[in-house]
Amino acid sequence: MPPNPSHHPIILFDGVCNLCNGWVQFVIKRDPSALFRFASLQSDTAGILLRKHNYEDPPLQSVILLMNENLYTESTAILHIVRQLRGPIQLMACFQVVPAFIRNLLYRFIARNRYKWFGKQTSCMLPTPETKMRFLD
Repeated sequence: MPPNPSHHPIILFDGVCNLCNGWVQFVIKRDPSALFRFASLQSDTAGILLRKHNYEDPPLQSVILLMNENLYTESTAILHIVRQLRGPIQLMACFQVVPAFIRNLLYRFIARNRYKWFGKQTSCMLPTPETKMRFLD
């Protein structure tokens, strides 16, 4: 893990999920200031970071955002992420007014079906040379 990544928000994601990998690529393209760092939930790095936040055995169905010493999951993580991106995707942040339990019903439905709808890889994605420094594992 690179030294002192804590000043950057860190997105933990299911590294074998095609939808999740697509989301990471989407974020990278809309984050020209390279604010976010990434690690797959299957990595040792994610385990270390999550233990620091007293979060054991994370479900692979949730994206996790570590930002400003806080841990966010599911739709709340997504909404915090889109707020930091460039482009119309920021408008999605208006869904913050919808109670989390309602937002998460949709999030969990998609998460449960993501492999069936989008498929999965046999191993975690390898970052390109241009984005390698943004990945912690």
